[in-house]
Amino acid sequence: MSWTEQAGRWMRLLLSGAESLLASKMEPCVACGAANDGTRKLPVCRRCWEAIPWIHEVCCSKCGRYEACPDCPRRTDTYYDQNRSAVRYDERMKEWLGQYKYRGQESLRSVLGPMLLHAYHLHRQGPSGVAAFGRPASEFISYVPLSEQRYAERGFNQAEQLASELGRLTGLPVLPLLLRTRHTDKQSFKGRMERLDDLQGVFALEPGAASQVAAACRQGRVRVYLIDDVYTTGSTLNECSRAIKTVLPLEVCGISWAR
Repeated sequence: MSWTEQAGRWMRLLLSGAESLLASKMEPCVACGAANDGTRKLPVCRRCWEAIPWIHEVCCSKCGRYEACPDCPRRTDTYYDQNRSAVRYDERMKEWLGQYKYRGQESLRSVLGPMLLHAYHLHRQGPSGVAAFGRPASEFISYVPLSEQRYAERGFNQAEQLASELGRLTGLPVLPLLLRTRHTDKQSFKGRMERLDDLQGVFALEPGAASQVAAACRQGRVRVYLIDDVYTTGSTLNECSRAIKTVLPLEVCGISWAR
């Protein structure tokens, strides 16, 4: 073997080793485990990234629905100011949430949590994309609490984890503003009226966090972003908002991962 051939062989081995080293340092897609080149804003592969059904425009300025809303015009007892969601709740998103929430894949918080930033920015747009919701003097992030029984079953509160991710990205303080006073059955299997009856009186303010927010209210306009995983009928958000607004003079805006 000539010197040139030998040098070429060593160069190919060197490049091959470098490629293997780089590949070993790249984390796989958190959602599906496929190879991930690390060029996207979320730790997912190209296929998963392109399948995310982002909500870019809303039709209902109140609940953030991406299509005509038959519910909000009929409601007379809405306590929250508005809601925005990051994605449509299609089959793929349902699978992601199932892996995270029920099958213990907590690493998905690094995907779902940062996705809330999209919904946070949607709060500053009206249905036509024109800025509609100005910035208050103070903003806080909070989340829908779990009952002790549900927390024991799951081992974590997904809404709290998502709120922590959003707080990390926005720099806003995350407070445990609400307590759950009693356990309720899963809301996903109930109709709207059943949800309303089941949730009445379930939420109360946590005294320490409430005092901190009350102090901010005395200084100017305050907004709390209340985090949950899925907005279905809005019953949970509304009851949480009722508990907050009964005591504190502020705005409550919902941020849900899916709609």
